[in-house]
Amino acid sequence: MDPSVVVAMARWPNVPDCHGWLSLDRRGQWRLQGSPVAHAGLADFIGRNYACDETGAWFMQNGPQRVWVELAATPWIFRLQDGTFVTHTGASAGEVEAAWLVDGDALCLRTVHGFGLVDDRDLLTLFECIRRPDGTPPDGELAAEPALLFRWGAAALPLSHCADGELETIGGFRRSP
Repeated sequence: MDPSVVVAMARWPNVPDCHGWLSLDRRGQWRLQGSPVAHAGLADFIGRNYACDETGAWFMQNGPQRVWVELAATPWIFRLQDGTFVTHTGASAGEVEAAWLVDGDALCLRTVHGFGLVDDRDLLTLFECIRRPDGTPPDGELAAEPALLFRWGAAALPLSHCADGELETIGGFRRSP
């Protein structure tokens, strides 16, 4: 968190929380009252001060005020960058620990950094990483394949199947604070 934010929190401890203003879409775009945050400096500030409370709800600490974030999908959105995953805030996602195929058409990962949805613009590239246990590519509907692996680097992780409605339980977060 920015040092100025920490100072403001100590100076004004009883500022009311803010609800319904900030959200994170499925591609990792911050939105203020539904409109994309286009100013790079503001987006960076939000990302640096983005955190989670003990109940799994996500917020941005704006000085002394906590601004709760509505999540369209997951707390982190992962993107491919130079052959590695980064978060929507630009941090390294770290090692991939687990993978889920969501409703047959989306991919979620648990990484060292946390739980997140992969940006749909990277799915075509990542399709090459999904294989049957014998190493052959799946043919047809991924949801119909009972046993798949997500091969990333040296890891061959089981690709679990889940529904979008299960993500909060799997990832231990709340979409709506």
